[in-house]
Amino acid sequence: MSPLSYAAQKRPEFRPSLMAVLVALLLPSVHAEARDYFNPALLQQTGTGGTVPDLSAFENGGQLPGRYPVDIYLNDEQVDSRDVTFFQTSENGLQPCLDAETLAGYGVRTELFPGLQPEGEQCVDFSTIPDSAAVFVFGAHRLNISIPQAAVNPRIRGYVSPTQWDDGINAALLHYSFSGVSPLTGEGSSQYLNLRPGLNLGAWRFRNYTTWNRPASSDSGGDKWNTVYTYAQRSIVPLKSQLTLGDSLSPSDVFDSVPFRGAQLASDDEMIPDSQRGYAPVVRGIARGNSAQVTIRQNGYVIYQTTVPAGAFEITDMYPTGGSGDLYVTIKEADGSEQSMVVPYASLPVLQREGRLQFSLTAGQYRAYDSSIEKTPFSQGTLLYGVGKGMTLYGGAQLAQPYRAFAAGVGQNLGGLGALSVDVTQAWSTPQNDKEQQGQSWRLRYSKSLAETGTHLAVAGYRYSTEGFYDLADVLESYRDKPSSMRTERKRNRAELTLSQDLGGECGYLSVGAISEDYWDNRRKTTSWNMSYNNSWNGISYSLNYAMNRNTAGGGQYTGGKNSERDDVLSLNLSIPLDKWLGKSFASYNVSSSPARGTVNTVGLNGTALEDNSLNWNLTQSHASQEQSNSGYGSVNYRGTYGEVNGAYSQSAGQRNLSYGLQGSIVAHAGGITAGQPMGETFGLVKVPGASNVAIQNQTGIRTDYRGYALVPNLMPYRRNDVTLNTSTLDEDVDLKQTSRSVVPTRGALVRAEYRAQVGQRVMMTLIRADGKPVPFGATVVNDADPDAGSSIVGDGGQVYLAGLSSEGTLKVQWGNDAQRQCRVTYRLSKPKTGESIPVIQGQCR
Repeated sequence: MSPLSYAAQKRPEFRPSLMAVLVALLLPSVHAEARDYFNPALLQQTGTGGTVPDLSAFENGGQLPGRYPVDIYLNDEQVDSRDVTFFQTSENGLQPCLDAETLAGYGVRTELFPGLQPEGEQCVDFSTIPDSAAVFVFGAHRLNISIPQAAVNPRIRGYVSPTQWDDGINAALLHYSFSGVSPLTGEGSSQYLNLRPGLNLGAWRFRNYTTWNRPASSDSGGDKWNTVYTYAQRSIVPLKSQLTLGDSLSPSDVFDSVPFRGAQLASDDEMIPDSQRGYAPVVRGIARGNSAQVTIRQNGYVIYQTTVPAGAFEITDMYPTGGSGDLYVTIKEADGSEQSMVVPYASLPVLQREGRLQFSLTAGQYRAYDSSIEKTPFSQGTLLYGVGKGMTLYGGAQLAQPYRAFAAGVGQNLGGLGALSVDVTQAWSTPQNDKEQQGQSWRLRYSKSLAETGTHLAVAGYRYSTEGFYDLADVLESYRDKPSSMRTERKRNRAELTLSQDLGGECGYLSVGAISEDYWDNRRKTTSWNMSYNNSWNGISYSLNYAMNRNTAGGGQYTGGKNSERDDVLSLNLSIPLDKWLGKSFASYNVSSSPARGTVNTVGLNGTALEDNSLNWNLTQSHASQEQSNSGYGSVNYRGTYGEVNGAYSQSAGQRNLSYGLQGSIVAHAGGITAGQPMGETFGLVKVPGASNVAIQNQTGIRTDYRGYALVPNLMPYRRNDVTLNTSTLDEDVDLKQTSRSVVPTRGALVRAEYRAQVGQRVMMTLIRADGKPVPFGATVVNDADPDAGSSIVGDGGQVYLAGLSSEGTLKVQWGNDAQRQCRVTYRLSKPKTGESIPVIQGQCR
């Protein structure tokens, strides 16, 4: 948004006269030319001595040449957001200076136009592409590039060219979280601190995670520091992968995840556009005529629609829809006729799109939580590949001195029958102080949705392992400095089920989950069930839940007999909005019943407060029937510009505790040190020099600090993120040229979103020349103190709107190139009063 248009919104009684110029330039020409032409002599004011302003700069482009922040659109789709230099041309007005490499990144087939960027030139010549155009819409800060579709590569939905990925700025980072509990009755305070320092240098990310704990009891060993991990990481763009050096975890797509210290190169799905991630079938068909509309529905919803030319077509950029449900494809021709077909679809986590390769390579030492466990070297590799026709092949290998394992599997989209994957792992292992063992582990997974009944079988899995099968972690953890007589429990069978049912209409939603496991060497068996029903009525949300956990142990080397522990819990939850009576708040009620605790009733009140809901509060009171005891709890949490702070009070069974916490982030960068809320993995730095206390749209409690900086804690890597300022929070002396910036960070990057603010007084100034006559209509005015801020346009009677002025300074006024058509204004402004409208003053131009 330009300062001119923003000022008009803030002060509607002043309408800048640039609008008159724009209207006038759109009037029919009074002079017969090969193109439209407006005679500036028509703007000559009576009695001005015949001065005719030079409006040549505004005849075509509508603005002066220079560098402007713009959103760039290619064929009506945004492809970039950046500062672009514009130059004046005689035929096409202002034209952007973009190089051929930049256009190629937007998807333009630059190889088809050898003369697109003349040798020695920095800017492409759009006229070399037939029927192309580049139009600068100044008021919207938008550059519209139109290029025939034949000269543009087919664009995948959600695709952002790697040339636009931003590795961010160099910075030192620190995320901190401190918490503590202090009993108000007796002794035994405890504190906990975790620190996550980091360093960003170019594409490299250096991270560490360190904790400190002070236990309530001195018997626990006193203060203790621990390092959880330290690693360096960077993106490998050509391989769409991440290189990690140091402490990390191996992928869990083929084998169970293993902690290691070493090196890993693994595919990063985030680098793939959303429309290419996960599994979705390729939809193929034939359109009989041009401009045929293809519509794809799943479970009654339109999930994809596009227009295709005559002939065979393929659709490969559908967003994954999860689960399953056949795809109903309709091809509607221009004459109204239709073709229909059904494409079977179901998915599992291992399924890959046709031609998609996902891999990982890991080498290093086993990294255990227990320092007595040996750091045994091992290596691992996995591979998943979508071969087409709904089939994915996958497998891998794990190698260590006491362990070898090889896995192979296949996943298949069975269409109307669902999706199925089967794999087997063969392992040879030698646990410490034991002979070599060998065995297999078989795994089966299944997924199916029934759109007609609303039933979704998310995952039904079963794994069977023979008695001689060990996984890698079981074997490596047996190698200790002091050998242990305890043997690792090894699973024999594991079955799991997740089922959900939409009951339709206003009847709610039902879900069921179950897991059952048993083990070799003993009769131990664990079983857990959970069921939940959720619904709402007139804004009141309610749910009914049942959970059962049973642990049966006995026999073998663990126990001499057999016992069984079972816990059943039934609960009801209600949440009632109180907006009509108590603002942004809810009342809640929960009742739970179990043999262990009897019946527990809990009532609560919670909500948010302050302008942008930055304060959260919660009050609860509970009664347990079995212990005949009462307990209470109250907490507040505040999220502000510089971090988060929380506090809570609780009491139960004669004990009263006070808990507290503080967390946030500190970033040291080229512009100084900025504090903010806790950071995510990828985040942003807003820079609005001189504009303090400006809120960031859709970010709770975040405003710019006294220097105009703010941290945006969570951004999506390799995706276009719009960072927008809330203009209603701008001070009266701040104008913005642009209120939104688009950034595309790489994983772990700190990207800067910079805005140009004009900070200073606003005035409507009438410019008078030495002969007492007003400066001509259409003259440009530039502030000598800030020439890069652009120019303002003089309206009728020599009047011009100016923003960002200091208390005194000089202005350059120009309505032609010769010295007689230029002058300067020296001004001095008085301090504005609070709430005062924009002053109208006079300036002598000499």
